[in-house]
Amino acid sequence: MKYVIVTGGVLSGLGKGISTSSIGVLLKSKGLKVCPIKIDPYLNVDAGTMNPYQHGEVFVLDDGAEVDLDLGNYERFLDVNLTGDHNITTGKVYRAVIEKERRGDYLGKTVQIIPHITDEIKALLREVGEKEHADVVLVEVGGTVGDIEGMPFLEAVRQLGQEVGKENILFVHTTLVPVMGAVG
Repeated sequence: MKYVIVTGGVLSGLGKGISTSSIGVLLKSKGLKVCPIKIDPYLNVDAGTMNPYQHGEVFVLDDGAEVDLDLGNYERFLDVNLTGDHNITTGKVYRAVIEKERRGDYLGKTVQIIPHITDEIKALLREVGEKEHADVVLVEVGGTVGDIEGMPFLEAVRQLGQEVGKENILFVHTTLVPVMGAVG
């Protein structure tokens, strides 16, 4: 399985979702099975209770999951039906790690961002891709690389890159390129 990680810098709303969808269409046109995943680095478990004026409209998937509108773009561009598993939020990750800690899965260790949170993120990315029998897992990391909320996710995909090898992962960074008027 290969991974394409899409990030954005400077400001949000640059079109990471459309870029991710477009990359998916190109890969799909070459006969590859593509699995899109959206990472939303907010503490909410899902987008269902979020103010649409702050976050934008909520998209409801066939399984009832209330997710970011980008997943609707993925569905339309790639002609697929996604599930709530294709949306990973900080809330979902922390909830899973805390449940494991309460069950004793960590055998009394101090639970930390590294390795426990980052390992959970990597496991979720792998599980969704494997479940879909994907050739390529497309991962859009929401927000911008400067947001502190996204740091565990960026660290997790960095680690993933080391684990799968550079021939199996590609990082795509979208950014604002200002066009200046006449110079000189």
